Amino acid sequence: MNSQTQKITLQGEAGAIEALRDEPEGASRGVAIVAHPHPLFGGTMDNKVVQTLARAFVQCGWTVVRFNFRGVGASVGEHDAGAGEARDFLRVVEQVAPTGPLAIAGFSFGSFVASHALAELQTHRMIEKVAFVGTAAQRFTVAAIAPELHDKTLVVHGEQDDTVSLASVMDWARPQSLPVTVVPGGGHFFHGQLPLLKNLVVRHLQG
Repeated sequence: MNSQTQKITLQGEAGAIEALRDEPEGASRGVAIVAHPHPLFGGTMDNKVVQTLARAFVQCGWTVVRFNFRGVGASVGEHDAGAGEARDFLRVVEQVAPTGPLAIAGFSFGSFVASHALAELQTHRMIEKVAFVGTAAQRFTVAAIAPELHDKTLVVHGEQDDTVSLASVMDWARPQSLPVTVVPGGGHFFHGQLPLLKNLVVRHLQG
């Protein structure tokens, strides 16, 4: 993301996990973990939406850790359709943020993975912020978000997303009465709208 980005190696269920850590200027407010899109369709921790999420968190004073799912880059293992990836997400949290303020974020398949990690974490950790972008509700069963976290949660989706339909995200959010922020004309990867996406996340984090 920049020259200050640190490469770190963590341990997951299947072996080594390749990760990157970015620190804010000044004291950190806590640690944000950001999950990337589907690895079988080119998703990595260097995805532009993932980097946009990371930049927003860093700008707002958070330490950010993003990592490659198993089988991506230097991360060991094979794609596990989200189950193993969610367990790896929990392993990452244990290693980089065992205590203290925690934020959870994800893009596309990464939101699906993060939702299941969040379902486990929210039972025993104080979650400060949640940000899901392009939530993969069309092909995957995204976990519900606890009502007490709704005020801390931002769900952003593009109106014209042709990878994950807006309707599928609304179907997921409706039973929860969970608000969804819709970007007019936005596609799945928010081409030409990444500055707007970043501003939405920053506004949420500063709220």
